[in-house]
Order: sequence, then structure tokens, then C-alpha cells
Amino acid sequence: MSEPPYPRDLVGYGRNRPDPRWPGRARLALNFVLNYEEGSEYSIPDGDGASETQLLEATPSMPPGVRDMNAESIYEYGSRVGFWRLIDILGEFGATATVFGCALALERNPQAAAAIKAAGFDVCSHGWRWIKHWLLKPEEEAEHIRRAVASLSKSFGERPLGWYCRTGPSVNTRKLVVEEGGFLYDSDSYADELPYWDTSHGRPHLVIPYSVDTNDTKFANPAGFGNGDEFFAYLKDSFDCLYREGARHPGMMSVGLHMRLAGRPGRAEAFRRFLDYVKRHDGVWICRRADIARHWIATHPCKPT
Repeated sequence: MSEPPYPRDLVGYGRNRPDPRWPGRARLALNFVLNYEEGSEYSIPDGDGASETQLLEATPSMPPGVRDMNAESIYEYGSRVGFWRLIDILGEFGATATVFGCALALERNPQAAAAIKAAGFDVCSHGWRWIKHWLLKPEEEAEHIRRAVASLSKSFGERPLGWYCRTGPSVNTRKLVVEEGGFLYDSDSYADELPYWDTSHGRPHLVIPYSVDTNDTKFANPAGFGNGDEFFAYLKDSFDCLYREGARHPGMMSVGLHMRLAGRPGRAEAFRRFLDYVKRHDGVWICRRADIARHWIATHPCKPT
């Protein structure tokens, strides 16, 4: 009996990386991602057994079954203050972005949804709630996907074109996303610096990889960023490397931001400095994730195998 095929691709493009042919022959496609999760995280008022414990400013100390009022208020800061600060900074530099939006969170803040729509940002579904999909049964996960699509369609007048899970997908997620239909891509991968096609679920499906290194979640990691200078330096070094390489091999860079993290004044100032630095370079395509998807589909359609 033959063994089943190995389920991972460790080769990718290898040495033969495609020329993305970004618009304007840009050296780099740069995408800013605003993760809007506040109001959809684990919480006792929403029927969960415990309050949220991740991406907080301090180590949580409340036992299960007890509301962590500090955790709740840190998340509230993100939607009440941090979101507006980051929106204003992006507007100051005329930069567009993608919102990884949790449907329930945006239902609970129509003002934020209206601001996202007015700014022309695209929305990638970050789930019905900011929960771990790998804990769900397949039928539960499929229902969450359907509910998220319906909710975001109502909030924005159009369906989301992308999908991205909290802390990683389940082994079923991509198959369920393909079966749901209507998505141009998902970003549940960190495997590359260019989009790539997945043909393992019945029809070609585009994957636009994300990044957790050029990401403010490292402020909540003891081994991560300690201050805004470290955040700026890492973003700048990443940009400089990709921009230099882009003279021969154009690539893609994602910068992940969370309202309650990067929206704090000391971190937001570092982000502003990075935007100012980027704006002093030609040949950078600051774009939305939906723009990348449409460009890749048109320029690099999936080839029959």
C-alpha cells in the first residue's frame, strides 16, 4: 500500500520566483492591515467561560468564570481610541489599508464600519468572532464562516473577499472557505512573500501570505518589541531589504496593526515615522489586499497542472 502524499509544500517557488509585475513596475507591494477585533474576543458577557487572555498589556490574573474588567477595558480602548488614531495617521499620508475585521466587532461599532467604508479600505473577514477556529467542529466552523459573510455584507453593503483566522486555521478552514465560495483569497499562511495558488480543494484558490514578524503583536510578546524605536527599526530594516531586492525580484510586505496595541500613542508615533520613511521612496505600491488578489489573478492565473 502506497503512503499518502506529504501534505506540506516545502519548496514553493524556489529559485524561480515569478516577477509579480506590480502596477507601475513597483519594487514592492506594501499592505497595511488593521486587525479590528474589539468586541468579538472571548468574554463572559458573550457566554464564554473566561475573559480574553491574549494581546493584552499585562498578564491576566483573573481565574476562569470571573470577568476580567481590565482585559475588557484594554479591548475597549482599541475601538474607542486606537482605531481613530490609526485611521487618522493613514489618512495623513494618503495611505490605504486592509481591515481584518471580525463581523460581530464591527456590528457593535457602526461608526467604525462607516469610517472604514469612507476611507475605501477593503475588509477581509477575520471570523464571526475573534475565536480559535481550530477548536471548532467542521460544521461549527462552516456556520461561523457563513455568519461572518452575512454580517459583514450587511455592515458594508458588499461581501468580504478575503478570509483570515485568529492564531491560525484549522485543518478544515481552507476547504470550508473554498466550499463557501465568493472569496478571492485567504491569508491563513506565512509561507511566502508572494501570493501563490492552492489547487488541493477542487478549484484554484489564491493564498496571500501574511506576516507575524512585521506585526505589533510582538509588543505583547516578552521576546518582542519593547518600545516604538524597536518597532520602527524592524519595519525599516524589513522594508529596506525588500526594497533593495525589489530592483531584481519585486516582493510583498504586510504590516499588521491592532487598535489596542499600535493605537497607543508611543507605538502610533513609530508607525507614523515608518509611513514618512516609506513615502520618501519611489516604486512602492501601497495597496489593499483585494488589489493584490485581483492583480495576481489577472497577471498570474493558475496554470493547469
